[in-house]
Amino acid sequence: MKYYLPLFAIALVSCNGKSQEISSHTVKLKLKEASGVEISSASELIWVLEDSGNKNSIYGLNSDGKINKTIEIENAKNVDWEDLTSDKAGNLYIGDFGNNDNARKDLCIYKVDSKDLSQEIATASSKISFYYPEQTAFPPKKSGLFYDAESFFEHNGNFYIFTKNRSKGFDGSVFLYKIPNQTGNHKAVLLGKFQACNIYKHCAITSAAISPNGKTIALLSANKVWLLSDFSSDAFLNGKTEELTLPDATQKEGICFKDNETLLIVDEKDKKTGGNQYEFKISDLKSKS
Repeated sequence: MKYYLPLFAIALVSCNGKSQEISSHTVKLKLKEASGVEISSASELIWVLEDSGNKNSIYGLNSDGKINKTIEIENAKNVDWEDLTSDKAGNLYIGDFGNNDNARKDLCIYKVDSKDLSQEIATASSKISFYYPEQTAFPPKKSGLFYDAESFFEHNGNFYIFTKNRSKGFDGSVFLYKIPNQTGNHKAVLLGKFQACNIYKHCAITSAAISPNGKTIALLSANKVWLLSDFSSDAFLNGKTEELTLPDATQKEGICFKDNETLLIVDEKDKKTGGNQYEFKISDLKSKS
């Protein structure tokens, strides 16, 4: 499904001080706190959710950013929904693992079957609970606040979660965990550590996605995208890493692949900024970074 959105040229100031432009298809969203975005193979809509303090609903948007479908998930409380992903069958998954204070013991993922994406009210068909075995205090000391997360994707029957580091003395460390896509309570398996940049405002990871062909991973922050590629199996951190700069720093909270070469990004509305959905060609971001 192709989405045609208005075209805007967004200025980017390069390191030499010269203004460059990146073409971006941008639409204004009707939601103020879009926290995750995903395209399901079973739907023509763009799916988004809002995080803590909002309804236990997911929203299907049309190409103008307007809400075409609202689905209430009746058996899933929105404690802190942070990200959306899907599997090859088009089922959607809600990541209820926001953990700002690192004090939660009820981290989970909810499955919404693809057949229910046309309903007004749906029941999550599966609840996948998990815990981080490395966390022994709830909350840990301020120097060990590693167990918040806003980012995940599903791939080959597993979920891969990238943590959001909230530790005092932030150094850009991001931990990658793996849990099975199976109902139950699972011990998250630590696969490794990714090193982003060391300025929290620009380097805390807020969303993740994998391309339809399974060859590229995108990690999002307020004004950056990291692309991971050339990996084998799920050794995602052992391949090639590229850091790309986005035109501006807003509260960007969700990323997904529209296709193997195109990214969709959403941000939360903050006063006069944000509240948009952006579409970027990866080639354009690479040429300006």
